[in-house]
Amino acid sequence: MAAQIAAALFLHRSLGLTAFSDIIQCLVLSSATAAFVPLILRSVGRIRLFWSLITMGLTLWLAYQLSWTYYEVILQRDVPDLCLWDVVLFLHIAPLMAALALRSHVPRDEYSGRVGRLDFALLLVWWLYLYVLIVMPWQYVVPDIANYNRNLNTLYAAEKLAFLLGLLACWLTSKGQWRRLYASLLWMSVLYSTGSAMANWAIARKTYYSGSLYDIPLIASMAGLSWIGLRTKVEKPDQEAVGNSTAYGVWVARSGMIVVFSLALFASWAISDQQIPSKIRLFRLALTFLAAFCMGVMVLVRQRILDRELVRLLEHSRDSFDNLKRLQAQILQSEKLASIGQLVGGAAHELNNPITAMLGYSDLLLNAKLTSEQQPLAAKIGQYVRRTRSLVASLISFARQTPAAKTPLDLNTLGRTAVKLTEPQWQALGIAVRTELDRQLPKVLGDSNQLLQVCLQMVGNCLHALSERGGTVLSVRTEQNGSLCLLEFACATTAKTGSNHGSSSIDPLDSLGLAACLGILQEHEGHVRREQTEDGHLVLSVELPAAKIATASPKESTVPVLWQSRPYA
Repeated sequence: MAAQIAAALFLHRSLGLTAFSDIIQCLVLSSATAAFVPLILRSVGRIRLFWSLITMGLTLWLAYQLSWTYYEVILQRDVPDLCLWDVVLFLHIAPLMAALALRSHVPRDEYSGRVGRLDFALLLVWWLYLYVLIVMPWQYVVPDIANYNRNLNTLYAAEKLAFLLGLLACWLTSKGQWRRLYASLLWMSVLYSTGSAMANWAIARKTYYSGSLYDIPLIASMAGLSWIGLRTKVEKPDQEAVGNSTAYGVWVARSGMIVVFSLALFASWAISDQQIPSKIRLFRLALTFLAAFCMGVMVLVRQRILDRELVRLLEHSRDSFDNLKRLQAQILQSEKLASIGQLVGGAAHELNNPITAMLGYSDLLLNAKLTSEQQPLAAKIGQYVRRTRSLVASLISFARQTPAAKTPLDLNTLGRTAVKLTEPQWQALGIAVRTELDRQLPKVLGDSNQLLQVCLQMVGNCLHALSERGGTVLSVRTEQNGSLCLLEFACATTAKTGSNHGSSSIDPLDSLGLAACLGILQEHEGHVRREQTEDGHLVLSVELPAAKIATASPKESTVPVLWQSRPYA
């Protein structure tokens, strides 16, 4: 900048000054273009597209500057008044306007799909149509330097004004780093527009030459773009920015419709303007028809895309409505289940008192002097009362619906404890208990109270089957099967069935108890199985995954130590 200012102040108009000024402008503009490349490489998505469009606009500007340097430095003659490269200078603002239209500073912009891009393309095609309509006829159809320069400068000024208004709108709707970026671009664009207007004014008065003071604002704007590219670190949308994407999309769509309808006005203007040559009128009329056809195709494609999007949104709305109805039904069902849970919990608490009394009286009855016929009947009363109490405990656990804390447990200990707690029942029935426990069995993760409840339910079912169908032996066995730990309760009854899964005499209370056990085991990622063989054996087995621990501390099990070592066979 200092060298350019010094050259403009102290050097006279000459080929050396022209070459120096043109080369300086090429170098500064190349620097500005290269400064935005790292931003492209660091960004993704819409942000990368934003910086790519900015770089494309600067690349077109650089291409025009290189052509200007080629004429003045290499060919050593003035740039032609009717220059083909003027269209490149005019179009270099189009990618910049497209970059602003992306609204990359707005997070999660809804209006960034194919319809939006097609609207932007429609607007850009319209700008190209205006250039060909207004400027090019005076360049190729009927060459006229005065009309060409006047129309080019007027249309170029309108394009720059539209770009400045877009920058102003983005600056007003952005915050933080994006606001500072748009402010910098706005000031650089104002500086460039001012310098361009001054240069055109000097050219019209034949006082402009390359390297003069009129080039200082232009070079300053180029250097400012280099500074913006080097200092900017914007790589993501501004989370605080608020943009009404629906209103913005409607505005862009309406602008596209205005663009299409404006073709009719330009056609009328081309026909009614009798002051221009007939060749230009025919050229403009033919061009308008061609542009109307191209834009009509684009509008048709846009409408098809929009129809598909509307159909997709309609199907999505229907699915959302169906899901909402199902969710309402599930919420209603959940409320019903919650009410049932509260009712069950209250009823179960009320049943606990009479059950406790019945259990106490049944124990007193067993300790009384009874005949050999009365003793089994009294034992059955206690057995049924205990099973009923176990069912009530399951109902209370269901009503609470609270997840239990899981600790490492020993299935052998749980099996022994269940046998010990049911000792009065199986002794009164004259049943012998045999245990076959794997001492190397790994521990499982679970809640000791819930899993003990499952074991008690298994033993109770077996004892009930033995008392109803005959039998004197209950077997308790544990083993490891791969990554599973197995706890099995088996009893051999005298009755036989005809199939592997025949119906047993287990009463409804036992079935409900097994259902409660199934819920507990599902919470522990385990399974419960019931099998009845042809020879009358009833097998109830519990499968639980082995805990992934090496050793266990003495506090891992909450089962009383009293039941952890006593054998029964």
